[in-house]
Amino acid sequence: MNPHTGRRVALVTGGRRGIGLAVAEGLAADGYDVAITGTRDDDVARAAVAKLRSHGVAGTYVAGDVAAVEDHGRVLDAVEAALGGIDVFVSNAGIAPPQRLDILETTPENFDIVLGVNLRGAFFLAQAVAKRMIAHGRTEQSRALIFVSSCSAEMVSINRVEYCVSKAALAMAVEGFAARLAADGIGVFEIRPGIIRTDMTAGVSSKYDALIEGGLVPAKRWGEGADIAAAVRALARPEMVFSTGTVVNVDGGLTIDRL
Repeated sequence: MNPHTGRRVALVTGGRRGIGLAVAEGLAADGYDVAITGTRDDDVARAAVAKLRSHGVAGTYVAGDVAAVEDHGRVLDAVEAALGGIDVFVSNAGIAPPQRLDILETTPENFDIVLGVNLRGAFFLAQAVAKRMIAHGRTEQSRALIFVSSCSAEMVSINRVEYCVSKAALAMAVEGFAARLAADGIGVFEIRPGIIRTDMTAGVSSKYDALIEGGLVPAKRWGEGADIAAAVRALARPEMVFSTGTVVNVDGGLTIDRL
């Protein structure tokens, strides 16, 4: 809670643009003071903060690499100094493999880079946030950890299996955090986006345009950042805490088994 404004505080990793910025803006629209992180402190980051503040709330940006576990304390200290204790943590930052390689050709370097951000970094940052939430004591309103994962936690892509592995392992981490933190009044949730229009999917947009048109996604459209933001905003509500451990598919029906 921000002691100066009385508003709840949210931290969204990877919030400079794309899904992260859409989520951060959604929370700002709901009256949260919002901190976002990213690896670069640039005009894009400053423009993102301006968008958050346009909703009449406090917004701040802290540069930091999620993969740098040793730097997590500094990042969280900066967020707390600017806004106060974190009520809602959205673990959104993630990367695709530097090279999309067949499972028989991928390299240890490719594997380590992806899991360093998507799994190891995400896990230990969430751990650090959870410890601070507990240290601050229970509040009248519950807190939440929300992980933006992927349909790739259950759907394999043989030319980027390291990404799928990172998301599948993160799903188990979510269950672990949910079980551990339930008694502390901290809800833990996983959101699994499907095919979402982002910078990450821009290079394969024509491929997915055709697949979506052909029926791959029952909703027959791309997902947008606003779709993910809507799920985060719902799960961030204090009333959702008893649903801890819930997985929400935001994929237009992509992962529904069909004949």
